[in-house]
Amino acid sequence: MFACRRPPSGAGLPSLSRQPRLATTSLTPPIGCYRTYAVQTGGPPRFQVFNRHAKWLQKERSAANPELSRVTDYLKDEVASRVTERLLDIKRHFPKALDLGANSCNIARALTRENPDPHQPQSPPLADKVSELVAADSSEALLYRDADLDFNKKLRITRQVLEDEESLPYEAASFDMVLSSMSMHWINDLPGILSQINHILKPDCPFIGAMLGGDTLFELRTSLQLAEQERRGGLSPRVSPFADARDVGALLQKAGFKLITVDVNDIVVDYPDTFALMQDLQAMGQSNAVLGREMGPIPRDLLLANEAIYRELHGNPDGSIPATFRVIFMIGWHESETQAKPLARGSGEVNLKDVLAKK
Repeated sequence: MFACRRPPSGAGLPSLSRQPRLATTSLTPPIGCYRTYAVQTGGPPRFQVFNRHAKWLQKERSAANPELSRVTDYLKDEVASRVTERLLDIKRHFPKALDLGANSCNIARALTRENPDPHQPQSPPLADKVSELVAADSSEALLYRDADLDFNKKLRITRQVLEDEESLPYEAASFDMVLSSMSMHWINDLPGILSQINHILKPDCPFIGAMLGGDTLFELRTSLQLAEQERRGGLSPRVSPFADARDVGALLQKAGFKLITVDVNDIVVDYPDTFALMQDLQAMGQSNAVLGREMGPIPRDLLLANEAIYRELHGNPDGSIPATFRVIFMIGWHESETQAKPLARGSGEVNLKDVLAKK
């Protein structure tokens, strides 16, 4: 788990401390945040969790204020950096890569960063491993927000606006790598999109992704539930549901990926109060988009009750409040005959029981 502090208004991006904060976390989400997965079918998913049009509007509004949007990109930039760091362990070149759900091209920025290897004082940018990056997103305003910045000159970027991020318009075996950062937790049909990603990958090529999951924003979820129970006598879905880390590996396997790796990082960000937290979530384009949510702003009395409960349950000694973002990182490879495979069951020549008996 890593901690950082939200930058003050007008400040640059924060640097994340590598010192772990002592905290108790659980892989079991609190009541009410389990996510149900759609069944893959020939048509649209039968079970919808998120309002995709509402999510598109949130991203468009986020991009409408470029300066505020850039200041609140600290979480997306950090996660994108950790996604691209996985490329340090893959010794190959990728002629054509896809960034699915590119947002403001955070992955492209991370690829062009100098000295990405923390174990080497001097190392070339990871953009040297990629000939072309196709950055795809449903929000044109967010996708082109930073199109005039310097990092665009260091990497060949092709921006593509998708009509629907849950239906990929690419042919089979089109890409040498697919990346995705901070977008897939808004997908209704996770099994379906993972199958599509595997379909557009060439043999023995990787998918590397990161999405929010598990106990993300558990502090906000619990305090809002308690405040609403106290003031309204009932609950509304104020915080979006997230996939559990234990399910992601099974979903990748079901989609046909091989050599699967899943790991979890907790990123804890300190905010001055819950109002600053919610304002940043809105500026990030990460507000609630659950179907059936209560429309309109949260009532003032509920916000004040939430602030008091949040501080009582989770407040820091210095007066700030923590917000936990649990990030699920995943790697899966398209199947290939050249990949290492486990030996057939029963083909071993040494009995493990005999080896253990000698010790």
